[in-house]
Amino acid sequence: MTSLLIGIAGGIAAGKTTLSQVLKNAFQKDEVTRIRHDYYYYDKRSFPVLEDRFNFDHPDCFETDLLVIHLKKLLNGEAIDRPIYCYKTNQRLEQRKLIYPSPIIIVEGLLLFYYPQLRELFNLKIYVDTDADIRLLQLISRDIKERGRSFESVKNQYLTVVKPMHEKFVEPTKYYADIIIPNGGLNEIANDLIISKIKSHLYSG
Repeated sequence: MTSLLIGIAGGIAAGKTTLSQVLKNAFQKDEVTRIRHDYYYYDKRSFPVLEDRFNFDHPDCFETDLLVIHLKKLLNGEAIDRPIYCYKTNQRLEQRKLIYPSPIIIVEGLLLFYYPQLRELFNLKIYVDTDADIRLLQLISRDIKERGRSFESVKNQYLTVVKPMHEKFVEPTKYYADIIIPNGGLNEIANDLIISKIKSHLYSG
């Protein structure tokens, strides 16, 4: 089996997960494997800094070498035991999740295209380009509802970490993308074009 490896990058709350779900829903369940770069965060205990000063948006916070190893195994037809990360405690759990290879492998994350060794693996690189105000509103809603954070903590994180890290590390990587999509997974024309491209690869021959 030759898998198609798709990378979906973009800023926090830009719509990466929405797009990956749209793509997944266009195919059979066993045809798509989804992985998030977030699963490969280092445990916060690996960094000797106060929790409110931990920078989750810096490239050094991800164990990207392990993700590269895992993706190569999946492309080689091997299953992997991927990490499980708890956002409420910012720690890796002892459990692992068994992930099987499939014809379509979708990886989503802020900084996928920052690392050359990861970037070169993708057959298709998609950057989700969403307005900063929309991303901020979606970030506030997500982190309060899903991660139990306060409005003040989300606001402070955005101003001191998310915004500067986006401008320094995330935004420049969109120029490595094969496709840049405005408005996340809500751009139906772009979604249809990508789905058609994937189907032509998957079902050709």
